[in-house]
Amino acid sequence: MKTTAFTKYHIAAGAKMAEFAGYNMPIEFTGINDEHMAVRGGAGVFDVSHMGEIWVKGPKALGLLQRITTNDVSKLYDGKVQYTCMPNGRGGIVDDILVYRVDAETYMLCVNAANIEKDWNHICEQGRAFGMEAGHGKELYNASDEICQLAVQGPLAMKIVQKMCDEPVEEMEYYTFKKMKVAGCDAILSITGYTGSGGCEIYAANEDGDKLWKALWEAGEEFGLKNIGLGARDTLRLEKGFCLYGNDIDDTTSPLEGGLGWITKFAEGKEFIDRPLLEKQKAEGVTRRLVGFKMIDRGIPRHGYEIAAPDGTRIGHVTSGTMSPCMKVGFGLGYVTPEYAKAGTEIAVVVREKPLRAEVVKIPFV
Repeated sequence: MKTTAFTKYHIAAGAKMAEFAGYNMPIEFTGINDEHMAVRGGAGVFDVSHMGEIWVKGPKALGLLQRITTNDVSKLYDGKVQYTCMPNGRGGIVDDILVYRVDAETYMLCVNAANIEKDWNHICEQGRAFGMEAGHGKELYNASDEICQLAVQGPLAMKIVQKMCDEPVEEMEYYTFKKMKVAGCDAILSITGYTGSGGCEIYAANEDGDKLWKALWEAGEEFGLKNIGLGARDTLRLEKGFCLYGNDIDDTTSPLEGGLGWITKFAEGKEFIDRPLLEKQKAEGVTRRLVGFKMIDRGIPRHGYEIAAPDGTRIGHVTSGTMSPCMKVGFGLGYVTPEYAKAGTEIAVVVREKPLRAEVVKIPFV
């Protein structure tokens, strides 16, 4: 198992550790509900160093990114971040990613931890068609093992991070970033996150991990900064309706089925992978749609549970589900046939062969 620059601090703090995407990662510290509410009301820090970072550089960088992603990369400007996904040529999704534009010929991709190798192979294969080379000092470079990443999230997060920076960061716009010094370390500070509660993500070199960690906790002491594990990361993202690759979207789900039509741009001249297929889906409609739902009956939905119509007909399945720490009710995401996708529609989640009533609702949940 791999470790991150911060693993020793998690173990010292008494974290419940487990393998995730090949890394020894903290699942929880003081309990998922406690950590969840700390982020919603204050500030928490997540070690997300297991995420991948891939550089795409050179005069052909934009052309490659326009080919392999659904969103319109040409709309980015220096210091802007874009959420997008990579179609797989079969109507499914290789991964959902973030694209960072440093300048017109320099981009960084943040990819999901479990997909680093798959994404890297896909990008290299597509890059060859553009005459782009992979490796150190080349146009394509996988820097995932060299970079540590912390997500500082919550309404007090930027007050903490500001104490570590010489230039103003509290008023930075959502989905923008700066290359700057953070705690004296060369870093990328990105106003992004996976919680919907505000905050940032900080990318730095592994060798600066200790310095960054100690400075963060010193700055966060007066604001009650807390350690947060991957368990609360999941409940926080689910309350905001954010997709989790491998659960809600994967190699078999199209962006339009997964509610990602808003990042699927059929811009003139953007001939991305699967464009004709996705244009056909948009024109004709999809056979299933990802929706949010809340339980009416008492019960906790889980990944893989069947979803049924009120008459018992199977119409889909749960992709993510749990008990909401904020709402105190079972809730989740799942695929259903289009006629059951409208908010206010009653459905049933089958728990231990018993159908429990639920209602389709608009997301975010909170």
